[in-house]
Amino acid sequence: MRTMLIAILLATLAAAQQTTTLRSSARDSSADNSARVIIPAGTKVPLALKQALSTKNAREGDPVYAQTTFPVVLNDRIVIPAGTYVQGKISNVKRAGRLKGRAEVLMHFTTMIYPTGYTVILPGALENVPGSEKTSMKDEEGTVRHDGQGGEKAAKAADRGIRGAEGGALVGVLSSGSRTGAGVGAGIGGGIGIASALLTRGNDVRFDAGTTLEMVIQREVPLDANRIPRPPQRFQSASEY
Repeated sequence: MRTMLIAILLATLAAAQQTTTLRSSARDSSADNSARVIIPAGTKVPLALKQALSTKNAREGDPVYAQTTFPVVLNDRIVIPAGTYVQGKISNVKRAGRLKGRAEVLMHFTTMIYPTGYTVILPGALENVPGSEKTSMKDEEGTVRHDGQGGEKAAKAADRGIRGAEGGALVGVLSSGSRTGAGVGAGIGGGIGIASALLTRGNDVRFDAGTTLEMVIQREVPLDANRIPRPPQRFQSASEY
């Protein structure tokens, strides 16, 4: 009888302990879920460059430094405050050709650093460059290229041709003293001017410091909600007072 009572007591204690453990695990799981925030893929983040970039001197692997210009809000909570630093790198760069080919640059963003120092790894691509003129997006990867400049180059060639012809004509007159010499000189000078313009390298893609960009997050990014800085009290909603 005593043995049976002891067995029943031990079974009861074991069941109670198991229930407590399960409840504790459920609370821990709930706490973990509440402390986890997911930034969904496709989220767009406005940025401003912290340094100037140009295809003239940029190299593959060079760092890119930017900063968020406006808070990103998810479920009525700021998940990326304005002023958060974003770091990336140049993935590919190509200068414009002399006769054809436009300047291009491709960059990717890899790290986000909150004002508190909380650092998050992310996959970010360039979605748009609203702060840059004479550039356009080439593809979905985020390659930026200089807009077409065929007309601009033709105008430069024509201008240099005219100036070359004028200079050549003057040289022809001075050297031969005849109209024939002026015509020959004009032809030679004009040809040199046009060739010089056509062999000049095309325009580079250039972003000044402060140029506004738009980054898109390519995959989900998990965050520790407890490490995301909360905004000052004056920005909190009335329901929190």
